[in-house]
Amino acid sequence: MCRADRGVVLGLHRSGPDRDLLEHALSLGVRGIDTAYNYQGFTTHRALARTAADLLGDFTLSTKVGYFLSDTGERPVHSLDPARLRAAVERSADDLSRIPDVVFLHNPEVTLSELDPTESYDRLAAACATLSEASRSGLCGAWGIATWDPRPVAAAVEHRVSDIQPHVVLLRAGLSVAAPILSVGESLCRTMGVNTQHRWGMSPFAGSMADPAWGVVDLRAFLASDQDWSTPQAAFRLAYELPSVARIAVGTSNPAHLRELVAATAMRLNSAALVRYRELINEAP
Repeated sequence: MCRADRGVVLGLHRSGPDRDLLEHALSLGVRGIDTAYNYQGFTTHRALARTAADLLGDFTLSTKVGYFLSDTGERPVHSLDPARLRAAVERSADDLSRIPDVVFLHNPEVTLSELDPTESYDRLAAACATLSEASRSGLCGAWGIATWDPRPVAAAVEHRVSDIQPHVVLLRAGLSVAAPILSVGESLCRTMGVNTQHRWGMSPFAGSMADPAWGVVDLRAFLASDQDWSTPQAAFRLAYELPSVARIAVGTSNPAHLRELVAATAMRLNSAALVRYRELINEAP
C-alpha cells in the first residue's frame, strides 16, 4: 500500500472522470481531485458523482466557481456577481452529493482586468466575502483564489488587503511560467498571508507534454547528483519550486504517466541551479 501523497492532485480540466483512473490514483496514494463548476460543459460535477460517488470520500475535493452559461447558453461567461457565485457553490455541493473541501474563486482577473482599481477591489472583496461566508455556513470546507494571471488580482488588493484572506491560492507553476507571473504570484500570497503549505500549483506542463519543447529540453542540471529521471518527471518536480507550493494539480488520463509523476515527488533537486535559474529569468528582458 502506497503512502498517501497529498502533493499530487488529479486535475479534471481536459478529461471527464474515469473510475479506473480514480481507483488507480488511490492505489498510488493520490488523495486530491481538482475540478470546476464549468468543466465539461458544466456537467463534470454530476459526472463525477455518477461515476465515483463511493470513492469521493477518500479524496480531498476542490472545485472552482466564476464561469457561467451566457443568456443564450452558447458559451461560458465570467462573473464575480455574489448571487451567482453563491448559487454555484450550492449547486456544486448538490451535484457532487458532498461538500467540497475547497472552493476557489475561478480566474477573477478575467473580470478585474476590465475595471479601474477602486471598482476592482470592491468587486473582488464582495466575491471573496461570498465564498468566505459559504465556508462559514458549511457549504465548503475552505475557500481560495485560483488565478492564471495574478497581476490584476495583486493590483486590486495592493493597498487594501485586510479583509481578503483566502485559505488557499492556486497558481500556475513550472518552467513555463514567466518571471513577472512567478514574482507577482508569490508576492500576492505573501500579501494575503497565504504560506507555502496553502499554496497550490497548476498546469506544470503548460497544457501538454506533447509540446515538442519537452522533447529537447535538458533538465539534468536541476537534479541532485546520481539520479536518473525522465524529462516529464523532472519538469513536474521543478513545478513545486516555481513558485514554492505544497500541491500540484495535474491532468492526465494515462495511468502510467500518473505513476511517474507520483514517483517524481521524491526527486532531489540542485538548489543552486534553482537559484541561478531564478536569477536568469529575472534578468531577461
